[in-house]
Amino acid sequence: MSILNLLIAVCLGYVVFLFSVAFAADRAARRGRGAWLRSPIVYTLSLSIYCTAWTFYGAVGFAARSGLEFVTIYLGPTLVMIGWWGLLRKMVRIGRSQRITSIADMISSRYGKSNLLAVIVTLIAVIGTTPYIALQLQSVTLSINAFAQVDLPGDQVSETGTTGFLIAAGLALFTVLFGTRNLDVNERHHGVVMAIAVEAVIKLCALLAVGVFVVWGLGGGPADILARVDASDIARWEVSNSRWIGLTMLSAAAFLCLPRMFQVMVVENQDESHLRTAAWAFPTYLMLMSLFVIPIAVMGLDLLPEDSNPDLFVLTLPLMHGQDGLAIFSFLGGFSSATSMVIVAAIALSTMVSNHIVMPVWLRMTGGTAMMSGDVRSVALLARRLSIAAVVFLGYLYFRLSGGGTALAAIGLIAFVGVAQFLPALLGGLIWRGATRSGALAGVSIGFVTWAYCLFLPSFGPDVLISAEVMQAGPWGIGWLRPYALFGTEGIDNVVHAVLWSLSLNVAAFVGVSLLSFPTPVERLQGAQFVNIFDHSGTSGGWNAGMAQSEDLLIMAQRIMGPDEARKLFARSAQLQGLPGFLPEPSPEFIELLERELSGSVGAATAHAMISQIIGGANVSVEDLLAVADETAQIMEYSSQLEAKSNELADTARQLREVNDKLTKLSVQKDAFLSQISHELRTPMTSIRSFSEILRDTQGLDAGAQAKYAGIIHDETLRLTRLLDDLLDLSVLESGTVVLNPGRARLGDLLDRAIDATGGLDARLRILREATREDIVVDTDLDRLVQVFINLIANCRKYCDAAQPELRIDVTQRDDIVQVIFADNGTGVPEELQSIIFEKFVRVGETKAGGAGLGLAICREIMTRLRGEIVCLPKQQGGGFLVSFPVARGLQAAGENDAD
Repeated sequence: MSILNLLIAVCLGYVVFLFSVAFAADRAARRGRGAWLRSPIVYTLSLSIYCTAWTFYGAVGFAARSGLEFVTIYLGPTLVMIGWWGLLRKMVRIGRSQRITSIADMISSRYGKSNLLAVIVTLIAVIGTTPYIALQLQSVTLSINAFAQVDLPGDQVSETGTTGFLIAAGLALFTVLFGTRNLDVNERHHGVVMAIAVEAVIKLCALLAVGVFVVWGLGGGPADILARVDASDIARWEVSNSRWIGLTMLSAAAFLCLPRMFQVMVVENQDESHLRTAAWAFPTYLMLMSLFVIPIAVMGLDLLPEDSNPDLFVLTLPLMHGQDGLAIFSFLGGFSSATSMVIVAAIALSTMVSNHIVMPVWLRMTGGTAMMSGDVRSVALLARRLSIAAVVFLGYLYFRLSGGGTALAAIGLIAFVGVAQFLPALLGGLIWRGATRSGALAGVSIGFVTWAYCLFLPSFGPDVLISAEVMQAGPWGIGWLRPYALFGTEGIDNVVHAVLWSLSLNVAAFVGVSLLSFPTPVERLQGAQFVNIFDHSGTSGGWNAGMAQSEDLLIMAQRIMGPDEARKLFARSAQLQGLPGFLPEPSPEFIELLERELSGSVGAATAHAMISQIIGGANVSVEDLLAVADETAQIMEYSSQLEAKSNELADTARQLREVNDKLTKLSVQKDAFLSQISHELRTPMTSIRSFSEILRDTQGLDAGAQAKYAGIIHDETLRLTRLLDDLLDLSVLESGTVVLNPGRARLGDLLDRAIDATGGLDARLRILREATREDIVVDTDLDRLVQVFINLIANCRKYCDAAQPELRIDVTQRDDIVQVIFADNGTGVPEELQSIIFEKFVRVGETKAGGAGLGLAICREIMTRLRGEIVCLPKQQGGGFLVSFPVARGLQAAGENDAD
């Protein structure tokens, strides 16, 4: 049997073995005999999911290319486990308290249970994990090809793309069968966790076995290896301080934010005390995984051809020296690293996609009711299985488009930077109450866009998604927008450059928008629960059963959990309550249990919303209310002040808008006036000049012609004089230098004068009056008051558009104030002009009558000097104006301020 066929047989047997382990673990958990599954050692080994094919194969390649720089990938998680143990404990406590099912669930729950934020985090997680899936495909593909080259000539080795596709299809099928055989109602996958723990032991033993073979089998022991290290380029490699620090921080951020790490560290955690063991055991595991990396890299560089791929030294060293069994064992270690990563990442991502995208959309499409028809369980299962296939396919697509480069570490770092964009929103939500949903949305979005532009899209190569021209000169030739030199930062490593700008802009947007926005009440409540999780209740708010019926809850549960599981749950709860049958009382404890069971199938947010439709709402515990009481007390005074300021600003803004609208209209009217006034001045002057030239230059004009032309000149001179008089009159009135001449007269006589001055009584305008009401003696400037009356009557003659124009003059006296109403039967003043009708330059009905638009402005100034007022009456049948003034002498002295 060839070594390739033997490898395939061993892999199939290994897969069967993993299935057996997972099946046994699930069966033991269901029967209640799985205490060993909740061991802290199993939990610690499950964290080894961090060590993927990158760390198994790529760490050696990383060391061969960059020396001790590979240590940063192990140093970051070690610092987190040792230095940030309290933060990890807080995350685990929040996960249990809030029934968190994914990192998207954690972030969205912190910020007011925002499903929009959960959707964005899910999409970024899928895109950010895509390079990591590609890395696993590439590592397994390269390792299989390494075995194939032993049996087959180089030209008969399967094409990398074909091998990659077959591996992707196999991993997708394996993950669907392994991770979605059923819906785990608690989102804890005992079989998967146990299988990962077994794989952790296998990949560690495989790497140690290869290391022992290299040190004592190929080398002369530790002394010989150290001598080779001193003689190699690895010992003389100069590590950039910025890159060292950047990669350490990046690996620490990825350890917290990778969806698969969150799945095993928070969601699968059975007891937060397990973190105490993991705090020393997991760094020890990482140390053992890295123990022989340098020796393997040095021996590979010394013994293998120069064109050998350093990422495959773990395989090619045993193969080239006839150790086929050790090579297969090493392959199983790498295969375990890849498959465990794909399984857990696909489970985590499919849960996020199903709970936060598919299920909300499906519920909305089906009417959004909790008791809808159809099997929700089957929909959720199908969504997760399709999501797994889609995620793996995206990884394969990235693998193909990026060209399948040989540097595994480069692909892994791209994924690390992508998921690190969750860190500001995640950490900020755990330590800062003031963090808001808007800030989290802004930070995550801006950080993701920067990462995609500066690192993810360029990783496909030039002219694939970003043109080579943009890579070299920037978009539109803007050099400081080049993907690898954003804002002119040149000369630094591409990964460090992307980390610098994506996280800097992310943090700036997160903090800035959070400071400018105000959290909603739900955000404030969640913020208090997250930040002070150890100070109050370990469980979320309880339910109030309200009008809930057990039958309704059972129908809903059957749709999601399946009929058998739902009946078992209800019957067990009824038995605990001491009730016959299988319908328990819908107590708060039972409803909370039901929600926890349902959350594993459709997500916490969706389960909470569906139960809320039946129950009617949830109670907030006293502890939760007390947790935000202090903050509320501090905010109340500030809120009241802010509300007062907001109202004041709103009023000011409204006034400014009104003034702006008014000024805009006045500006238009002013421009029209300047055009009109220039026309009004030019027309009489042109006529005067023309006819005077005729009189001067034409000989033999008879007396009649001369009189005609002289009359025209005289009329135009009067017209020009009236215009100038109006302008001068308005100027004098506005300046306050006008001299008023008081006198006493009967109001009816003043109205008679005004009517006679405007043409008297004629058929063109019918004027209606009541003489008895006009028998009032007024003491004021009679000429100025008559001037106001004349203007209003003249305007009626010019602008009233009724078939039979009619003007009604009504006089009333209230105490010492006389009110005179001028109302016609026309269409009146247009509504848009009523607020500015008394301003200068405003004219109504320009097509029907001329004028400079100064009449009503003069009237307003006159009435102000007479201690009265003139207003437009908008609710009249036609046009209407009200003139009011004091009966006794009420004159404003010349130069007296209007406000006095």
